[in-house]
Amino acid sequence: MKSSIRRSRRAAVAVALGSVLALTATACGDDGSGSAGDKGSEGSGKGTITFWDNNGGVRTDVWKEIISGFEKQNPDIKVKYVGVPAASVQSKYDTAIQGGGLPDVGGVGTAMLAEIAAQGALEPLDSRLGKSSLNGRLNEKFLDSVKSAGGDGKTYSVPTSANNGTLWYRTDLFSAAKLDPPTTWTKFYAAAGELTDQAKNRFGYTIRGGEGSIAQALDAMYGQSGITSFWNGDKTTVNDPKNVAALEKYVGLYKKDTPSADVNNDFTKMVAQWDSGTIGMLSHNLGSYADHEKALSGKFKGIPNPTLDDGTRVQVSNPVDGLGLFKSSKNKAAAWKFIEFAASHEANSKWNESAGQVPANNEAAQDAWVQASEPTKLAAEALNGASTKIVQLPYYLPDWNTISKADNEPNFQKVLLGKMTAKEFLDTLADQLDKAQADWKQHH
Repeated sequence: MKSSIRRSRRAAVAVALGSVLALTATACGDDGSGSAGDKGSEGSGKGTITFWDNNGGVRTDVWKEIISGFEKQNPDIKVKYVGVPAASVQSKYDTAIQGGGLPDVGGVGTAMLAEIAAQGALEPLDSRLGKSSLNGRLNEKFLDSVKSAGGDGKTYSVPTSANNGTLWYRTDLFSAAKLDPPTTWTKFYAAAGELTDQAKNRFGYTIRGGEGSIAQALDAMYGQSGITSFWNGDKTTVNDPKNVAALEKYVGLYKKDTPSADVNNDFTKMVAQWDSGTIGMLSHNLGSYADHEKALSGKFKGIPNPTLDDGTRVQVSNPVDGLGLFKSSKNKAAAWKFIEFAASHEANSKWNESAGQVPANNEAAQDAWVQASEPTKLAAEALNGASTKIVQLPYYLPDWNTISKADNEPNFQKVLLGKMTAKEFLDTLADQLDKAQADWKQHH
């Protein structure tokens, strides 16, 4: 009931807001200070543009290097950098869409793309890409994710990078136990049991029970069930019997082969716990590599999430990061030049090497640093592999973030604690998703 009210309220606000903006949009300067509903203009291709970094602080230094290179190549264009912390970027975009102050260019990942695009704030980029030097040089699977997330098949951001689910494992512990690397789910479960010695406070795995738990659980479910589509017609597959069985097996690790504290684990706690050195395996992504290297140098490896026994890899889509051109920009020509530069071979390689992520530019993905970084190389191969099946999560649903986080993370903890069955959890999740999908289709 609450979910339905929330959707209805947002729809009403969106309609009212669109009417107000259509009536009140006013001309702004070249600093990209418009709001949704302001159509902007191509501009002179010179002057100042504003860029919002959607992970300010973490990647500020590398962005400033890229901006410096762009300004040297384009002396008539200046880029005003604004670093926005990842935790607050969605609310900052929403505020600017309603009241003005949008940038010319902004970092927009697929997890938030639908909500911003639905408010008419982003420029479709298909035509520009078709005429660009980037045409044919960007990862097709990343582009597919962007088009899927936008909700209408259009390209609302130029992909720059993708993370990937990574299974980190302690090579020293595996070697001592004479275990094969956990490349398949069969080997993963065997290793989880073999490496556990509760009397010595040693565990085979650490499971994510706190914030961010749902995406990891979905990855484990679809990876084991082999189901390759999130939808079967208008109904979600999350509560398919094969996924229910997979989740039952996965949560069965809790307290048997994992620490009991895992029920409250968010990313920070989970990584710190694994880095302490008493746990065999950790599922996270490429972003935690630096932490592991500092704590466990030379004693760990990272591989893509396990495959089925026949070698088929099924994984859910990880958010693809990218750069969006805001419709309200008064200097779209200059803003597009910046996007092209940032997604070009050299700049895209520089950014992803700093972040430890997979480049969207195909030439950058072949660079030496990718080949030298085994986790990144394997992730790139997995994302591009013919045997890899990507289950596209419905980022386009306005309620996706709420359903997959606030509404169901507490329920997942109940599953771990035995207060809710895996089937009850997935049936509840499926009901919310089916209603959200029906609501979305009704309005599109």
